[in-house]
Amino acid sequence: MRVRLIMLLVTVIFLGGGYHPQASSRDASSPLSESVSGSDSAEEEQLTLGQLRQKYADTFKTNGPSTKKVALTFDDVPDPRFTPQVLDVLKKYNVRATFFIVGSRAEKHPDLVKRMVKEGHIVGNHSYNHPEFSKLSMNAFRKQILHTGDIIRRLAGYTPKMIRPPYGDINEEQLRWAARQHYSIVNWNVDSLDWKGLSKEQVKDNILSAVKPGSIVLQHAGGGVGSNLNGTIEALPEIIEELRNRGYELVTLDEMLELPKAKD
Repeated sequence: MRVRLIMLLVTVIFLGGGYHPQASSRDASSPLSESVSGSDSAEEEQLTLGQLRQKYADTFKTNGPSTKKVALTFDDVPDPRFTPQVLDVLKKYNVRATFFIVGSRAEKHPDLVKRMVKEGHIVGNHSYNHPEFSKLSMNAFRKQILHTGDIIRRLAGYTPKMIRPPYGDINEEQLRWAARQHYSIVNWNVDSLDWKGLSKEQVKDNILSAVKPGSIVLQHAGGGVGSNLNGTIEALPEIIEELRNRGYELVTLDEMLELPKAKD
């Protein structure tokens, strides 16, 4: 009886003390500890583009200072169907713009890239084959940027500092890498929506109704199979004239944002 009582006391002390094998293993990977340790990464993944712009304001830009300047930008170039027509209009009106280059297209149409540079335009990096960056691994993302930068350097004579993500999409890890590598991410705050094949009047209205001091305007001078950018090409002369009538100076992005065109 006495022995049995001693054994019972030992058991109670063992179970009620500080050592719980099951509890210890559970704590190491408990739902609570997982939610706490995973909350930071989950929060990062859920940040909107607007929140990322605020958090990385020195790297991520969508507009310039509130001065009477507007930057016209053109994505998805070079494209022999549309890029020469856009360049012709800009040359006629003595406007310098910013073109975001897709590396695979630059390889196919190097002379168009050289023409952009010769006529005083600035070029930026728009990936190698236009993927959605946030769906890429970091290694794949880096390859898109670095390979396209090398292609542009051979054609334009410099590696662009400015990157425009396809679809404007980028995640926080990619932004941090871009900042460490001294790139600038530049999206827009006026969208022409010209990629939808809109008419001249629709493209004009989308731009002129939204533009304000420091605006960065998104248009396209290249597209996919079946794309129709006639609206943006036809609207461009009248957009330029109206912006000038309103007192705006049309500038390249490096001028507006006071950034070097080339990566240091």
